[in-house]
Amino acid sequence: MVGIEESDTSSTWPYADPQGEPFLLTRFAIPTLPVTYLPRKRLIRHLDHAMETSLTMVNGAAGAGKTLLVAHWASERDEPVAWLTTDAAEPAPGMLWAYLLQALRFSGVPLPAGIGCPADASRVDHGLLVRLASHLSTRDQPVIVVLDEFDRVTDPEFAQQLEFVLHHAGRGMRLVLVTRTEPLLPLHRYRAAGDMTEIRGAELAFTPDEASALLETHGVSLPADAVRALVQRTQGWAAGLRLSALAASESPAPQTYLKEFEAGESSVADFLLAEVLRRQSPAKQDLLLRVSVLERFTPALVNALTGRADAEAILFELHRENAFVEHLGHTWYRLHPLFGEILRAHLRLQSPALEPELHRRAAQWLRRAGSLWETLGHGAAAGDWEFTAGALVDDLAIGQLFTGLRSEDLAELFSRMGPEAAGPATELVRAARDLSRSDISRGLTHLRRAEEGLSADGTDRTAARLSCALLEALAARLTGAPGRADVAAETARRLRDEVPSPLLDKHPELTALLLTHVGSARLWAGRFEDARAALSQVANAAGGPSTALPLEDALGSLAMIDYLNGWLERAERKALTAVSAAERFSQEQPSGSGIGQLVLAAVALERNELGKAQQLLDTLAAAPRMMRDPVVGAGRAIVTARLLLARGETRTALRTAEQAVPTDVASPWADGCAALVASAAHLAEGQSEAAVRLLGTVPEDQPACAVEIARARLAVGDSVAVDDLLGTLGPRVRTGPALTVRALLVRAQAAHLADDHGGSRRLVAQALSEARRERVRRPFFETGPWIRPLLSTAPLRNMAEGWLAPRTATPGGPPRAADQSPPVLEELSAREHDVLQRLAQMMSTEEIAADLQVSMNTVKTHLKSVYRKLAVNRRNDAVRRAREHRLL
Repeated sequence: MVGIEESDTSSTWPYADPQGEPFLLTRFAIPTLPVTYLPRKRLIRHLDHAMETSLTMVNGAAGAGKTLLVAHWASERDEPVAWLTTDAAEPAPGMLWAYLLQALRFSGVPLPAGIGCPADASRVDHGLLVRLASHLSTRDQPVIVVLDEFDRVTDPEFAQQLEFVLHHAGRGMRLVLVTRTEPLLPLHRYRAAGDMTEIRGAELAFTPDEASALLETHGVSLPADAVRALVQRTQGWAAGLRLSALAASESPAPQTYLKEFEAGESSVADFLLAEVLRRQSPAKQDLLLRVSVLERFTPALVNALTGRADAEAILFELHRENAFVEHLGHTWYRLHPLFGEILRAHLRLQSPALEPELHRRAAQWLRRAGSLWETLGHGAAAGDWEFTAGALVDDLAIGQLFTGLRSEDLAELFSRMGPEAAGPATELVRAARDLSRSDISRGLTHLRRAEEGLSADGTDRTAARLSCALLEALAARLTGAPGRADVAAETARRLRDEVPSPLLDKHPELTALLLTHVGSARLWAGRFEDARAALSQVANAAGGPSTALPLEDALGSLAMIDYLNGWLERAERKALTAVSAAERFSQEQPSGSGIGQLVLAAVALERNELGKAQQLLDTLAAAPRMMRDPVVGAGRAIVTARLLLARGETRTALRTAEQAVPTDVASPWADGCAALVASAAHLAEGQSEAAVRLLGTVPEDQPACAVEIARARLAVGDSVAVDDLLGTLGPRVRTGPALTVRALLVRAQAAHLADDHGGSRRLVAQALSEARRERVRRPFFETGPWIRPLLSTAPLRNMAEGWLAPRTATPGGPPRAADQSPPVLEELSAREHDVLQRLAQMMSTEEIAADLQVSMNTVKTHLKSVYRKLAVNRRNDAVRRAREHRLL
């Protein structure tokens, strides 16, 4: 063995290692920084702490930028830096110490000849370590020792020897380890003593600003959102960003390339396959390829995919080696997203038939584990739609196709299900999709097939039959069939007793949706109290994201009942709560049937706030709602017709009212309201007889109908019938001011025609008193010119001033309150306040988004909500209105 013996006293450097081979000088050289290297000050500042601690560890995955970071830092230090790049081919302690001693000499650190040098590659004398530590401890200036690629050192004996020298060298040595794995040193001691500096993968990751600067060094300039997308895809991985930047700089369309590049066919893939995958054993390579189909995984799931029993130990090793396997806590792991993308592409290339089978195994394991959403994703990826639909139905989760934060994801997932998929569960999913789009005919066809399949199956499919009841209730709502809805509700009630309570508790949206559909069908039929009983159960239940849509619809329907009974304040409160129900759960897209906005428009019309009513109707019309609820469809047409009538467009109002209610679906209140509007249009044109004939088939037991029939008959001189008709509005009929004011005005007009001027004045005064409480204005504009002289008299004028007529009204003139009163304000959310404040500072939409760190679409959604709540259409008007109401 050629070498310098440990007892050699020569002062010259040894020319060869213990095996007699020349030292490789490249292993002592600090790496040269590429011209595109980006210095990152935050990391340099952190690394400066290395001079205050004995041990520093820079630990990250391959390509994380560890070596270049330390090389940049070391090249700017005044202290001597002994750099050694370790080599897995020379793991023995003697060889490692020979190279380390040579690195110290190469850095300019003089070592006494008496220290010696190992002569045996496999071992080192303890005395050498003592002499080296003793010498270093006497230095005035510490020497920085950098051991790069320290993960290649696997000999625990060398790690113990290194820790001995580090400990006894004191302040004379600062050790920096650059590694992919946890070194074998007793790190806990250094951490406990506060004598260790650590930089790990999360800190090494590039921020969006750093990534943007890195791209600029490669001549690539991207918008901020494109940079953020690239950082998210690469997780800020340095090598991924650099390789992507190099490729993009050679592309004629860098932004398009970085957005669409296929990870499996790129220099990034070549790097990861070579530096990470192929450095693993065949068993680990197989495991990594198989788990690439998973978003996250546990050892048990990995064993199911690989057929192994030792996944726990392998995953621990891969994570410890920084092999792009991230530990999520507990027993869950995941692959780095880009690494997983590359591995999936590699898997498809190597074993194209294996991927669907892996998805199928994962789906089956996850279903047993109770993870529904991951089950559905893997079942769909496997193309096993019967299994996937069965998992959704058996979990009682079919209601989440309609509501909840995952409804859009589920709709997209099942949109890939082809016609070849068969079975009751797949038919139920098809029925749900069609009915959600109001395609009743196709939906019912699929629902009948599902029911036939369940009958023929003979197995216990309670969850599926309960799902059938939900869809039957929805079909009943869409067709205005309360009888069918009641049958569905009774069926569901019986089936619920057969379903485990935990399963029902997990999916409250199913019961909420069913009750909402039943309540809406009863409302359409005019069974207001029965509807209220079903809808109140939804409104009073604890809410959550999955029940946001049925809660919105239930509150809106309850508001509609209050409105139809004449209670505007109650209706408005419920409608405002309904409209904001989805906002509380960050559902930015309009959902539900829109009935809350319809009621707000109707209330605004009753208050003669015509502009606000029109704006709400326009918003309702523009919303991309899938379900066409007959209550909302008819209600919208009726309110629109009444608004047209208020503006004097009687012919258009008449046509709109005549088309309000579908001819094949009867609804007492909708038919009655449409006839009332049409009758009012005839009265406005002086066609009293036509108005009376039109009301001939309207049920007189409905308060609103009774009032309008009385008004129409009064117009043709039949004052005798007024008392008989309005006598139905006795104490047992609990009607609100919107109806009682109209009844009082009809009675006042009858008294006026009978020359009972005192009685007429008294009834108008009572109507004003009733109307003022809830700002009911519209009836006074509809009653005709006879009331104007009365309102010009002192007592009545005083009662009308400030809310019905302006305080400067001309005596004897008509009341003018349309759109003059500020609208009732819906409370702004905290985020809407933030947007409004920045609006007042003249910030653009882009500036607001950047300041609040949200997307531009989110800002636009909040702006629309602010405009709606303040009843304005422009920014300046919003700021002005907000200041009027002291919101700013």
